[in-house]
Amino acid sequence: MTSVPTAVHDEQHAEAQQQPPITMFGPDFPFAYDDFLAHPAGLGSVPATEHGTEVAVIGGGLSGIVAAYELMRMGLRPVVYEADRIGGRLRTVGFEGCDPGLTAEMGAMRFPPSSTAFQHYVDLVGLRTRPFPNPLAPATPSTVVDLKGESHYATSLQDLPDVYRQVMHAWNTCLEEGADFSAMQQALRTRDIPAIRRIWAPLVEKLDNQTFYGFLCDSPAFASFRHREIFGQVGFGTGGWDTDFPNSILEILRVVYTGADDDHRGIVGGSQQLPLRLWERAPDKLLHWPRGTSLRSLHGGEPRPAVTGLHRTAGNRITVTDATGDIRTYRAAIFTAQSWMLLSKVACDDSLFPIDHWTAIERTHYMESSKLFVPVDRPFWLDKDPRTGRDTLSMTLTDRMTRGTYLLDDGPDRPAVICLSYTWCDDSLKWLPLSAHERMEVMLKSLGEIYPGVDIRKHIIGNPVTVSWENEPYFMGAFKANLPGHYRYQRRLFTHFMQETLPADQRGLFLAGDDISWTAGWAEGAVQTALNAVWGVMHHLGGATDPLNPGPGDVYDEIAPVLLPED
Repeated sequence: MTSVPTAVHDEQHAEAQQQPPITMFGPDFPFAYDDFLAHPAGLGSVPATEHGTEVAVIGGGLSGIVAAYELMRMGLRPVVYEADRIGGRLRTVGFEGCDPGLTAEMGAMRFPPSSTAFQHYVDLVGLRTRPFPNPLAPATPSTVVDLKGESHYATSLQDLPDVYRQVMHAWNTCLEEGADFSAMQQALRTRDIPAIRRIWAPLVEKLDNQTFYGFLCDSPAFASFRHREIFGQVGFGTGGWDTDFPNSILEILRVVYTGADDDHRGIVGGSQQLPLRLWERAPDKLLHWPRGTSLRSLHGGEPRPAVTGLHRTAGNRITVTDATGDIRTYRAAIFTAQSWMLLSKVACDDSLFPIDHWTAIERTHYMESSKLFVPVDRPFWLDKDPRTGRDTLSMTLTDRMTRGTYLLDDGPDRPAVICLSYTWCDDSLKWLPLSAHERMEVMLKSLGEIYPGVDIRKHIIGNPVTVSWENEPYFMGAFKANLPGHYRYQRRLFTHFMQETLPADQRGLFLAGDDISWTAGWAEGAVQTALNAVWGVMHHLGGATDPLNPGPGDVYDEIAPVLLPED
């Protein structure tokens, strides 16, 4: 969900396409989740005496539904609690009174091929994908970059003024000289764990206290303030970078190393279909449960309501209170909701987690994000301006209020959708007090200044839909982004599924979700941490993986994240 630039030149990218595919397991914990999922031995099993054991799964986003689906396949009985709707930040909505096939992605909308564990489930439920129209991407007919009142029309990077190529070169040089970019990408492609650790460990020690902006400033390649300013406003790949400037450079390196900004694809019909289809799906291979069992059938059609209380009770159990007042006790539970919920919406015992983990939850830093979409009668932007021969409207990056505008169509003769604005952090907060219609009016005014004479309004066929994730009561932000010095906190959260060293009365409750992962804001992180938690529950209940397909906990000592000193 984050905006990031590409880290290779066009010719480098073409060369990379001929090499082994990269995966988003990343440098911190290089476990091959895609191989784990694909192995015929499966993810493991629990003793037959545990079949039917209930496991609470709190949160019905992608992480929760993946965890519940895999627990069900093992013969356990997941009990999913969801406060709002299944899907979390995979949220696809329609437009009132319009063609039901016309949808808007309010959360995640573009996914890189390096999201290989995520793609496993996309393929499993039979969803189709198509190229996403990022700036200057092959699927994007044209892009307009508008800065300081000056607009540039481009169908490729070569159409932009030379300063943009200078900025791209500065970024590539900065990555190569400051972060061993090519060597790390090659190590990730070949899954060379010793090489990954050899490169990454000293970078973690060196850069944990460094901001993204400070990393740029330390590079001679980015000595020019003008270059840093342009990079912050436009970036390369999916948009500007300045909203990420205060964040830890380690967060940015994880994204560019793993190709998270390359070759994005969208899900035809909307990303929320993935968790919804998993909810409905009856697995082919299923232990304990009769053939045809699904998460939906186990729940009588609907998940349990919002969780309002979590407590430790006798026998090291986890007791869950929901919004109806119903109280249930479990031997194991997975918490996949936004972690700040544990500080505000859910009444918790301090004994749920070690104090260092509570500190990590409290220090978690979330970024804001907003979007606004309008339905239009057709993709009119493909009409050519008779004076210039250019597209009437283009994918637009600007320093104006709208920041990023995306054009989304399903063919020339069908209704289409415009994401008038996609913004982050301070840019998102600027929209917060405004209603959807007020936002739309400001956006149309801004775009009218970039495209004088283009009447977008006459093509709009329905009311706008909008979201500000910081104002969503069960999210309070778009996604986590570590600040400098937060590596230790993230390590505590990510490694929480390894509970052998914890006291018995602090085991059995597992954290998951993309904000627990090393790649927050990406659906891949939600899937990976779900699989970690599934391994944790299985191990907690006396189960094990097949020796031919070890899980993340089985090989943990070989690939554990860098451990920085605490003193």
